[in-house]
Amino acid sequence: MNMIDLGRPTHGDIVDLIVDDHRRFEQLLRQLRMGEGDRDELRRAFAAVHVAHSLAEEEVVYPVLRRKADDVGQHEVEHGEEEHAEGNEALLRVLDLKGTDTPTFVEAVEKLSNLVAHHLAEEELSILAAARTEVAERTRFDLGEKWAARRTELLNQDCGDVENVRRIVEQARREGHLDD
Repeated sequence: MNMIDLGRPTHGDIVDLIVDDHRRFEQLLRQLRMGEGDRDELRRAFAAVHVAHSLAEEEVVYPVLRRKADDVGQHEVEHGEEEHAEGNEALLRVLDLKGTDTPTFVEAVEKLSNLVAHHLAEEELSILAAARTEVAERTRFDLGEKWAARRTELLNQDCGDVENVRRIVEQARREGHLDD
């Protein structure tokens, strides 16, 4: 069904793997904005990689970086989780729209793109740069393997399905990660 390469790494330095995924996000969002390809397929592909990436990050990566990197504290982790929640909320708006060739769709994709771009820049500067210099290479590769496995597991469970994204957003709201 899905002809878009979602990437299924199995190992590597966690910093490189996350940054590679960030570039994948940007490419998918650019294609969505420009209307290059099937927008419905593109939004579903983006949903899958965004949800798998961020859940695996929160479950596998953030807890270890909090312990191992002096410059990654509770504030950075909570801020990252809040930005994931905001991204998922914007993603849900994009997934909920019926037509993909409407001004409403284009606006929703633009809002999603802006939130994601902000998060990627901030995460790369505040969390990943610290991880690269403060966390031992062996730990980064160990994290890379665990993150990649969890990400693939989530992709195989169709984690980007609109009803799953809805559940994730509702849970984030209950946990206070979203201001409403």
